[in-house]
Amino acid sequence: MARNPGRSWAPSASGATGDAGSFGGRPHGRQQLPRAKRPRPARHRSVAGQVFALQILVVLLLAAGAAVALVVQSRTDADREARNRSVAVAQSFANSPGMVDALRSPDPTAILQPKAQSARIASGVDFIVVLNNQGIRYTHPNPARIGQKFVGTYEPALHGQVVTQHVTGTLGPLVQAVVPVYAPDGSVVGLVSAGVTLSNVSTASERQLPVVLGAAAGAMGLATLGTALISRRLRRQTHGLGPVEMTRMYEHHAAVLHAVREGVMIVSGDGRLLLCNDEARRLLGLPPDAEGRPVTELGLDPAALELLTADHPVTDEVVLAGERLLAVNVRLTDQDGGPPGCVATLRDSTELMALTGRAEGAQRRLRLLYDAGMTVGSTLDVTRTAEELAQVAVPRFADFATVDLAEQVLSGDELPRGTSLNRMRRAAVVGTGENGPFYPAGTALDVVPATPLASALQSGLPRLEPRLAEARAWREQDPEGAEQALAYGVHSLVRVPLRARGVLLGVVRFWRAERPEPFEVEDLTLAEELVAHAAVCIDNARRYTREHAMAVTLQHSLLPRSLPEQNALEVAHRYLPAQAGVGGDWFDVIPLPGARVALVVGDVVGHGLHAAATMGRLRTAIHNFSTLDLPPDELLGHLDELVNRIDQEEAGGGESGGLTGATCLYAIYDPVSRHCTLASAGHPPPAVVDPQGRVSFPELPTGPPLGLAVLPFETAEVELAEGSRLVLYTDGLVEDRERDIDEGLALLREALCGPPRTPEQTCADVLGAMLPAHPQDDIALLVAETRVLAPNQVAQWDVPSDPAAVGAVRAQVAERLADWGLDEAAFVTELILSELVTNAIRYGSGPIRVRLLRDRSLICEVSDGSSTSPHLRYAATEDEGGRGLFLVAQFANRWGTRYTATGKVIWTEQPLE
Repeated sequence: MARNPGRSWAPSASGATGDAGSFGGRPHGRQQLPRAKRPRPARHRSVAGQVFALQILVVLLLAAGAAVALVVQSRTDADREARNRSVAVAQSFANSPGMVDALRSPDPTAILQPKAQSARIASGVDFIVVLNNQGIRYTHPNPARIGQKFVGTYEPALHGQVVTQHVTGTLGPLVQAVVPVYAPDGSVVGLVSAGVTLSNVSTASERQLPVVLGAAAGAMGLATLGTALISRRLRRQTHGLGPVEMTRMYEHHAAVLHAVREGVMIVSGDGRLLLCNDEARRLLGLPPDAEGRPVTELGLDPAALELLTADHPVTDEVVLAGERLLAVNVRLTDQDGGPPGCVATLRDSTELMALTGRAEGAQRRLRLLYDAGMTVGSTLDVTRTAEELAQVAVPRFADFATVDLAEQVLSGDELPRGTSLNRMRRAAVVGTGENGPFYPAGTALDVVPATPLASALQSGLPRLEPRLAEARAWREQDPEGAEQALAYGVHSLVRVPLRARGVLLGVVRFWRAERPEPFEVEDLTLAEELVAHAAVCIDNARRYTREHAMAVTLQHSLLPRSLPEQNALEVAHRYLPAQAGVGGDWFDVIPLPGARVALVVGDVVGHGLHAAATMGRLRTAIHNFSTLDLPPDELLGHLDELVNRIDQEEAGGGESGGLTGATCLYAIYDPVSRHCTLASAGHPPPAVVDPQGRVSFPELPTGPPLGLAVLPFETAEVELAEGSRLVLYTDGLVEDRERDIDEGLALLREALCGPPRTPEQTCADVLGAMLPAHPQDDIALLVAETRVLAPNQVAQWDVPSDPAAVGAVRAQVAERLADWGLDEAAFVTELILSELVTNAIRYGSGPIRVRLLRDRSLICEVSDGSSTSPHLRYAATEDEGGRGLFLVAQFANRWGTRYTATGKVIWTEQPLE
């Protein structure tokens, strides 16, 4: 029994229950008011004392019974022992050798008296008497009685019988036996009698009597000790409660057992009801005589009967008993050596189950909303978001779900506020069964005015059609489709408009066909919450689609629409935007003076409009720097300064997302020398495929990304054989979340190996082998196959630093132009070269060299060792100089200055047509 906090558990000295120290007294420390003394109840002997008295009584009765039994058994054993001994001794003496001869001798007494005495002493009997056939004694322990008549019955022994009898002689009560002595011819020639007094016979029963008495005494001692131990243990377990307190406690237990609002039943191992309280009788409708009867005969419901007769524990099993739902708990009583059977408790949970059902329904709705929040809107794709909404609702909320969106939403266009929808397109349809009765995704749907669908779209409020078969108005939207839906078994509908930020996007309809229960008013709230979350996700996807389309448009407008015409390289390219959005990857092919071509690939970290705009700014800057004909390392240095300046401007303006992290690879190919000069700002190295199909990755001094450089960039020079392919790419091709850059470079090497291919075929093969299923980054690929200017297309002369040498150079140039069939261009070319060579001789330093290149245009180059660049200016009327470059600019299509490691080059281009 658990102790009650605040109550005293000290037993009273007198055993009364009314004292303050007894069970049920007031808490310690509280002042008690005086009250009249109650009469002390009669003193009851404790249970241990009663058990002890019972044990003593049982021991005494057992000891007395054992003693009486031993006495009776002792007498019986003594009589039997005396009979057996007297008969055995008499027969042994009668059959002893010489017995017949002694009886037939003239003096039998002389012969037999000594033998009888010896046999008597040896056998322990009291006498051995030999008689003749007339009963006259021949022997006797008392010689004075020899020759006298035998006292007792002996006549039956003359006829061969053994006679035993109880007699009381001079020695006391005894048992004597008379047996015949047979002659060899079978006649009886005499008799032998032997007798034993009963007092001389000692039996085992007499010896056991002290043991029995000692055992009784030991049992009494053990009972006393056991009673003391049990009494002590009982008092400790009952916290010192006396008999009265125990009686009251059990009375309270009985009262509580029948007063609790929970049924209690105890069933024995053989299936009989041992005990049940009033609540169990009420809940199960048990008859008054239920206790003691088998539970199978009480008329219980099968479910309850199965639990009560089960041989295993049951916890909170809900069964139907009549109109009640009972929560049943069963515990076995044979645990830890207890008696077989079980104890069952019954609790009426009818109202609780109703509340539980409503709570479970609310929990399912919350779980559905939670799952919708986790799954709907996982991507920024409008169609995929609509499919996720339909999938999360089927089959947990509806058997079919259809999502219809305005066509502007699917294309990402903006919808004006307050407008209704006249035409929609089905974005998603999901159902539990195959061959559903609804139009497939992609079907265009026109909204019929004055229908429930049009009304819902106009008001923006959800609508419920619990019984479609009884409703008529909804069929006007699509009579044929409505008949198909009803024929399929669709019977209930919830219609919820898709609205986000005050804009109507479409409508979601939930249908029930397989589950029999129709939609209820409570389902409207759940459907509205589901659609409200999905509407925000769809609107976000729509806005992203719009932004993505704008970014793609901007990206394509900023990338080269067509490659410039040039003869140094045959170029093919590919650009693939990422699925998640447009990035900042770009490529470029820029013709340079001297028939050279610059190849550029770059990557701006990030996606979206900002990355695309940044890419356009960098591409424009590279074009501008390329017009200065700068070497790759200097161009990247200027580009790095530009990026730093842009970053500082954006940081000062509070904008986020600087340009730090942009990478770039810049290469210049010269078809005359076949040299390719490269510089990298944090970009992956290019791949070079020689004419034999072998792939290599030149080791470049890769610098940091643009905006992070602290040291000058470095260049590397590679000599390319004619027909080699130079492959430039961005990191989206060789690196993603599923593979690192080393694995990507190995795959790229494998894709580029093999027989010679055109640049277009190379692009197709590389993308076919390496393009990820879901690209996470932009991919820019540029493949350029090298060409070489033939030796007969190049002419070169060294010019002495003497003005007189100008005429000789003019003559040689005219001769070479004649060989090329360019006689018409000879005059202008001679005029340009005369001015450029004169300036080099007058203002420059040696060595001076002239080179003619016949490409798409006629290129004239004059180089010297000076780094001083001439400047075009207008000469005044009185000025004697300053008109030479003006004439060069007038006659040449383009002209400019290029600096080299040993000086500068002044170049001009003249069209050949």
